[in-house]
Amino acid sequence: MILCGIDEAGRGPCAGDLVVAGCIFDKEITVDGLNDSKKISEKRREEMYEQIHPNTLNHIVVISPQEIDNEGISKCMTRALLEIQENLQADEYLFDGNTTFGVSNLNTMVKADGKIAEVSAASILAKVTHDRNIIRDAKKYPEYGFEKHKGYGTKLHIEMIKEHGYCPIHRRSFKLKALQKELF
Repeated sequence: MILCGIDEAGRGPCAGDLVVAGCIFDKEITVDGLNDSKKISEKRREEMYEQIHPNTLNHIVVISPQEIDNEGISKCMTRALLEIQENLQADEYLFDGNTTFGVSNLNTMVKADGKIAEVSAASILAKVTHDRNIIRDAKKYPEYGFEKHKGYGTKLHIEMIKEHGYCPIHRRSFKLKALQKELF
């Protein structure tokens, strides 16, 4: 049975891309320490990415903040999951979480990214891609400190938005309570 593990990174931040990755182990591959990407150090995730990416069948979908604002996060998730199914042929598709976003032939499991190797690998592919993209964007918009908070609505990030306003990688459709009075 061929299993395609799927996970996402960047669904919660108020800035940056949403990244959804699918991963199939098409041959014997040993990656020590596979786990939920959030439980692995940034350095180790990068090392694991370099082992996983060239040695698996994988497909990574990157969705821009503008697409999220135009379509909504759920529709973007649906589109990404369908794209992965179209590009990776498997007997089973397992997505980390508890919702299929209306996609058929998709199973879900809460915390699958810490239990199932293919989902852990997808988690690492998605997280590293997301973080690389936001660090790239941090160089374009250094005043926001994206390299520190990765686009999440931290106190520092909210203070920077208050001071500088939104930049092109902010998701304007995400309403932050801390900014409601200042910007709206």
